[in-house]
Amino acid sequence: MYAVIGAGPMGLATARNLKKYDIPFIGFDLHSDVGGLWDIDNPHSTMYESAHLISSKGMTEFKEFPMAEGVATYPHHSEMKRYFQSYARQFGLYEHYEFSTRVENVVRDGDGWQVTTSKAGEQQTRRFEGVLIANGTLHKPNMPSLPGEFDGELMHSSDYRSADVFAGKRVLVVGCGNSACDIAVDAVHRAASVDMSVRRGYYFLPKFIMGKPTDSFGGKFTLPRAVKQKVDAALIKLLIGKPSDYGLPDPDYKLYESHPVINSLILHYLGHGDITPHGDIAAISGKTVTFSDGQSRVYDLILMGTGYKLDYPFIDAAELNWQGHDAPQLYLNVFHPEHRNLFIMGMVEAAGLGWEGRNEQAEMVALYLQAKQKGLPLATALEKKATAEAGKTLDGGLDYLKLARMAYYVHKDTYRKAVGTHITELKGV
Repeated sequence: MYAVIGAGPMGLATARNLKKYDIPFIGFDLHSDVGGLWDIDNPHSTMYESAHLISSKGMTEFKEFPMAEGVATYPHHSEMKRYFQSYARQFGLYEHYEFSTRVENVVRDGDGWQVTTSKAGEQQTRRFEGVLIANGTLHKPNMPSLPGEFDGELMHSSDYRSADVFAGKRVLVVGCGNSACDIAVDAVHRAASVDMSVRRGYYFLPKFIMGKPTDSFGGKFTLPRAVKQKVDAALIKLLIGKPSDYGLPDPDYKLYESHPVINSLILHYLGHGDITPHGDIAAISGKTVTFSDGQSRVYDLILMGTGYKLDYPFIDAAELNWQGHDAPQLYLNVFHPEHRNLFIMGMVEAAGLGWEGRNEQAEMVALYLQAKQKGLPLATALEKKATAEAGKTLDGGLDYLKLARMAYYVHKDTYRKAVGTHITELKGV
C-alpha cells in the first residue's frame, strides 16, 4: 500500500495512474474535497476571485479528459474546480482519499515509511510501502524582508482574494510575475493609485494572437532553440514593443530563460498611466517608500507578489536529497537517488508542460512501481539511472536564470521526451 499526499491536480493524476496500473494506495488531503489550490473554498488555497488559467485549456487539460467545448479558452478558477471534481468522479478517485486529513509526519521505517495523520483531533500512524508527495509547489509564501518598517497594511499575494481590499487605497505591488500582474490589474478598478516595484526585466506575452491562444502557436514545426528564441523575441517586439516602452526594465536574458508574463492587460494599464512602474525598493519609513532611483511615494498597502517556496513540512529535508540547493536533487525531478519508494510528484515547471506533462510523469512512476513489483530488470535499470543522474538539469540548452523559482524548471520537449522514453520501455512497447 502506498500513500499519496495531496488531492490537487498532481495528486489526482498520481492517484489516477496508480489505480490504472493496480497499485494500491490511500490518498490524504487537508481539504474536504479535491482540486487543491484551484478550490477557492479550500482554506489552504492561494486562489483569488479573478484568477484564470494563464495557459490555454487545450495546452493544459489531461489528454484523456478534455475540457468541455463550452469552457472558455482561459478558464476561471471555478471552472477548474469543477473540472478536477469531474475528473475524480470519472476515474473513481474519491473512494481512495481520506479528506480533512493532515499529514503530520513521514518517517522512514526500515524499507517502508511510517505516515502519521490527524483528523478531527485524532492521530493515526500507518506503515506504507512507499510515499508519493504531491502537495503542490504554490502554498508556502516567499516573503522577503523589506528595508525598513512599513506602517500600513502588508500582505502577500497568497492572502489576496478580492479587489475590495484595495478600495480607496494607495497600493504598491512588489514583483511582476503572473499573479502580481493579475492583482495589479484588479487593483486599478478599486484603488486610489496603483504602483509596481519591479526589480528585473520580464518578457510579456498577450493571451491571444490573431484570435488564437498564444501558447498554441509553434507546434507545427520545430526551430533550433537559438533560432526560436530570436524569432519569437522579434515577433513579441513587433507586436507589443519593449518593456522599457512602458517604463519597465528590459530583460537582460534571452526569451524562455525565465517564465514570461502571460497577460493582455498589464501593459495596457501601464501605457495608460493607470499603473505606475518603479524600480527596486531602497528604503521604507512609516508609509513612505523610497525607490532605487531616489523617488519616494506614500502607500497605504503593500502587496508582495513575490512567489512561493518549496515546502514539505511533514518530512525531514535530509530525506529529500535537498543538499542546500533551492530544490531537491532528483532524477527527472521525481526519483530519489537512493529511496526507491519515495517520490516528489509535480515538482516540475515548464512553459507548455500542462497537466498532461505531469500526467505522463505520474504514469512513468506508476509503471516503474508495477515493474518493481514484478521484479523486472527495467525497474533496476531505471533505479541505476536515477542514482547516476539525480539533479541533472533537463534545460534543453537554455540558460535558465539562477533563481529559486527556476530551480525545478525544465525544457518541456526535453523533459517529455525523457519521460516518454521511460514509459515506452516500461510498457515494453
